[in-house]
Amino acid sequence: MIKTINGQTFRKMIIAGAGLLEQNKKYVDSLNVFPVPDGDTGTNMFLTMKSAVTEVSQCPTTTLDGLSDAFAKGALKGARGNSGVITSQIFKGFCSEIAKCKEITTKVFAKAMQEGANIAYKAVTKPKEGTILTVIRVMAENAVSVAKKCDDFEVFLKKVLEVGEEILKQTPEMLPVLKKAGVVDAGGRGIIIIFTGFYKLIMGEEDFEFQFDDEKKQSLDDVIADINNLGDIQFGYCTEYMIIHMKKKTTEADIDKLREKLVELGDSVICIGDLNLVKVHVHSNEPNKALEYALELGELYNLKIENMREQNREIKKKANVLEETKEHGMVAVAPGDGLADIYRDLGVDEIIVGGQTMNPSAADIAAAADKVPARNVFVFPNNKNIILAAEQANDLTNKNLIIIPTRSIPEGISSAIAFNPDGSVEENTESMNDALKGVKSGSVTYAVRDTHVDGFDLNVGDIIGLDDKAILAKGKLASETTEKLIESMMSEEIMNITLFYGEDIREDEANKLVETLSAKYSECEVSAIRGGQPVYYYLVSLE
Repeated sequence: MIKTINGQTFRKMIIAGAGLLEQNKKYVDSLNVFPVPDGDTGTNMFLTMKSAVTEVSQCPTTTLDGLSDAFAKGALKGARGNSGVITSQIFKGFCSEIAKCKEITTKVFAKAMQEGANIAYKAVTKPKEGTILTVIRVMAENAVSVAKKCDDFEVFLKKVLEVGEEILKQTPEMLPVLKKAGVVDAGGRGIIIIFTGFYKLIMGEEDFEFQFDDEKKQSLDDVIADINNLGDIQFGYCTEYMIIHMKKKTTEADIDKLREKLVELGDSVICIGDLNLVKVHVHSNEPNKALEYALELGELYNLKIENMREQNREIKKKANVLEETKEHGMVAVAPGDGLADIYRDLGVDEIIVGGQTMNPSAADIAAAADKVPARNVFVFPNNKNIILAAEQANDLTNKNLIIIPTRSIPEGISSAIAFNPDGSVEENTESMNDALKGVKSGSVTYAVRDTHVDGFDLNVGDIIGLDDKAILAKGKLASETTEKLIESMMSEEIMNITLFYGEDIREDEANKLVETLSAKYSECEVSAIRGGQPVYYYLVSLE
C-alpha cells in the first residue's frame, strides 16, 4: 500500500509517463481523424513530455516545488501542436497544486488533476467535448470522488484509469467526426497513456529509460543568435541564488514582497518557492541589492552573478557581427524549401521548417523570433495545429509576438504581402488579418488507411483533395484530384488560381495542369510555383 509520493518517486513517475508514451506514440498517431499523413498527436505529446523529462532530469532538487517548476517549464518549452500545448497546460495546472505540498496524497493528486483540467480548458478558445479535455476533466472529477474514500495510490490510480477508459470509449458519440472515422480521440488516448505510466511506476515497473541526442556544439549561427537575443543590454548582471533556512519571522507574504522588489530592480525575474526554499533569478544593475533583499528572509545558497555585458562583448568579438534592430519583423512556418524562398522574397526574416507531420514547438517558434532583430515580430503559423503553440511562445520570449492565425501556406503568403514596414503594429495586424480572409486554401495528398469519411470510400493510396474543413475530392492521379478539388472550391469572385507543387511533382507535370486549368477557367490567372513540400502533392490557393 502506497499512501504518499515523495519528490524522488514523482520524478520517476514523470519519466515513466513519457517513456510509456514513447512506446505507444505511433499507435496514438494512427488515431488521427482524417486519413492523411499528418496524424502526429502522439508524436507531439511525446515531444512535449520529452522536453519536460529533460528539465526534470536536470533539476538539482527533489523537492516537489522544484520538480513541479521544472516539469511545467519543460512541457511548455516543448509544446507542439494543439495536443502538445493542451498537454503542457494540463501539467501546468497539475504542477501548480503539487508544488504546494511536501508530499503527495491521493487527495492532493486528485486536486492537481482537477486544476490541470481547469487550466487546459481556459487555454482553448472554444473547447470541444469528446476530446482530451473531456477525458482529463472526467478523470479528475472521478479522482476527487475516489480520493475521499481511498488513500492507497495503487487502488486510486487504477480506478481513475478505468473511468478514463470508459469516457474515452464515449468520445465518438460526442464528436461525429470521430464516429465517422471509427476512432477514439487521439489526445484522450495519449493522456491516459501518460497516467498509465504513472500507475505502472507506482506498481513497481521502472523500465522506462530515456536516451537523448548529444548536446550540439555552438556553431557560428548559434553565436549570432546569441547576439540577437542579447541586443542592447539594459541590465548588466544576471543574479541567481536560492534562499534556504528561512528566518523564523519570514512569511509567505515576505516572498511576495521580495518578488515585487526584484521586479522594480530589473527584469527576467523568477521568484518561486515556499518557506522551505525560494529560487531567484533577476537581471539588474544592482546585484548587491538583490542579495541584500534576500538576506532579510534567510540564507543564500548556490549563488551566481554573471556580467552579461562582458559576455556580450566576447561573443561579438568571436562572431564579428552586429545587426541593427528594426521596428517590425516576420517569422513563418514553411514545410518546403521553395515555400521558404517565397517567404524570404516577401521579407520574412526567419523560416521555421515545419507544418503537417512536423509541428514546431513553442520553444522553436520563440527561438526563431529571438533571432529577428526587431521589437515586434509577426508570426504566421500556417497550420491550424500550430496556432496554439505559437500563442504559447509568447511566454518564452521577450519579443512582442503578434500571432496572425494563418491556417495554410496561401493564407500566410497573403498576410505577408500585406505587411507594411512603416505601419504600426495595429495597422499591420488589421491588414494581415483582412488579407487572409480573402484566400481559399486546399491541399492534395494521399490516404494512409481504408476508411469512409465525408461521403467517400477511401483505400490506402487514394489521392484526396481537402479544404480546411473536409475531404472534397478523390482520384487516382494528383492532377485529376487537384482539378476536382478546385472545381468544388470555385466561386464567381475567384480571379487567381495558384498551385504550389511538392517534392514529388515534376515541373512539367505542374505546367501541364496549369494549361488544363487555364482552358477550363479562362477568366482566371493560373500559375504554378515550386513549393518543395513533402507529403502534399499540391497546395492550392484561390483568390
